[in-house]
Amino acid sequence: MSDSGVLQVDLQFADAGFSVPDDADWASWVGAALSVGGRPVAGIVTVRLVSEDESAELNFSYRNKPGATNVLAFPGPGDELVMPNVELELGDLVICLPVACREAEEQGKRPVDHLAHLVVHGTLHLIGYDHEQEADAGRMESLEVRVLGGLGLANPYADPEQITDNRL
Repeated sequence: MSDSGVLQVDLQFADAGFSVPDDADWASWVGAALSVGGRPVAGIVTVRLVSEDESAELNFSYRNKPGATNVLAFPGPGDELVMPNVELELGDLVICLPVACREAEEQGKRPVDHLAHLVVHGTLHLIGYDHEQEADAGRMESLEVRVLGGLGLANPYADPEQITDNRL
């Protein structure tokens, strides 16, 4: 795949009752994470918005962890399987919208800002970043803060009581 490829973000709603904020811009969030993560802003990412039941089922099946979680990342086949003139499938992000909205409310954040953070976080997982070790977690959080700052969004890890301006 060349750097001149196209970024395609496919949004799937597992429940017809879901609605997302009008200012949600999935492709810009994915693209910003790819760029800061050192990857070409090209390929295909599927974002699936699911119920708590589906999230819990996937979380248990793939991570052996009980309960719903905010975001799961399923990386694509990898660069080695790319065929000429075929966009790279970067993978799938599964976001539990009820959990994400509840977290946003509990943390005093706008739902769209929290969704942006979850997409950025998940996209970084798709391209190989993780937070299993403390050093990796610090590196990943730093990238997330940088991406979100570039999008004009606040640091999601900052203590809200210590922020005088809600933008980075």
